[in-house]
Amino acid sequence: MRSVGIEEELLLVDADSGEPRAVSGAVLASAGEDEELEKELQREQVETGTRPRTQMVDLAVEVRRWRGAASQRARAAGAEVAALATSPVEAHPSLSPDERYRRMAREYGLTVQEQLTCGCHVHVGVESDEEGVAVLDRIRPWLYPLLAMSANSPFWQGTDSGYASYRGRVWGRWPSAGPVEAFGSAERYHEQVGSMIGTGALLDEGMIYFDARLSRNYPTVEVRVADVCLDVHDTVVIAALVRGLVETAARAWRAGEPPSPVGVGLLRLAAWRASRSGLIGDLVHPVTFKPAPAETVVGALVDHVAPALSDSGDLTLVREGVEELFRRGNGADVQRAVMEETGDLGAVVQEAVRRTLA
Repeated sequence: MRSVGIEEELLLVDADSGEPRAVSGAVLASAGEDEELEKELQREQVETGTRPRTQMVDLAVEVRRWRGAASQRARAAGAEVAALATSPVEAHPSLSPDERYRRMAREYGLTVQEQLTCGCHVHVGVESDEEGVAVLDRIRPWLYPLLAMSANSPFWQGTDSGYASYRGRVWGRWPSAGPVEAFGSAERYHEQVGSMIGTGALLDEGMIYFDARLSRNYPTVEVRVADVCLDVHDTVVIAALVRGLVETAARAWRAGEPPSPVGVGLLRLAAWRASRSGLIGDLVHPVTFKPAPAETVVGALVDHVAPALSDSGDLTLVREGVEELFRRGNGADVQRAVMEETGDLGAVVQEAVRRTLA
């Protein structure tokens, strides 16, 4: 069974006002050697990471564990952690002290100054770069239902953005972010990455911000399209679906089935629609590329990977998780419901803090 690991970026916030707090230095300085906490671009956020796991129940335990560890360290620094993909209240991010980040700030200007977003990155093990690129080529149209499911960033600088995932729009400002063409081989993938770095528009390979890519550090495919989820269970459902996508794509590759010929233009529109709509209204269907209700599109994703989910023992977990998600709503729906009830973005953040650790 393929291993799965999750990286989550979390906001550091004031418990009362909900404003982001630039305390990552204190949080990381107090972390124990066994605590998987890392710095991120801005001092108002911190990243957690699980070890590779094969069982989703173990993955859920780890995600909860590292959220709890981050919360304990944040409280010692006078803050809380919130699994929010953008700050609902007005934010003025402050860059983490790192020479690479300072180079990025000089090169990319306002894109870096305003970049306070939190994503969820899912790593799934692959046997080789060749298998990994075959997977990347075949999962491209199926990534954007995951974005719709995870959407958790409706507010930006104190205003409702009109999007379920405004993080997706902000993140898209980076020059290499978003969907890509099918590569056809590992050799072609690495040639393309080298050519992109060779333009001088990217500092290094770490800035290959494709929606899904080969990991630089692990033998994995890394799917980066999702917002960080409010609810741990939603995070685990996303991870199970990603593993199902990777296994389904690898099987198709071994069977000689070609990837979808869909172009980047249509994929960008599917990504935009998922960011805009979330689970309310239509999405772009990954097979027909016509509008279809979100429940139909997510159902098509589950059906597409159902054999792989069944083999890994995750099918019931995913089906029940999807049902719960549509009944409860994603993070964007929850945030807007709290705002409608209270009229207070600080209350939105406080509810997010509670749900992050629930």
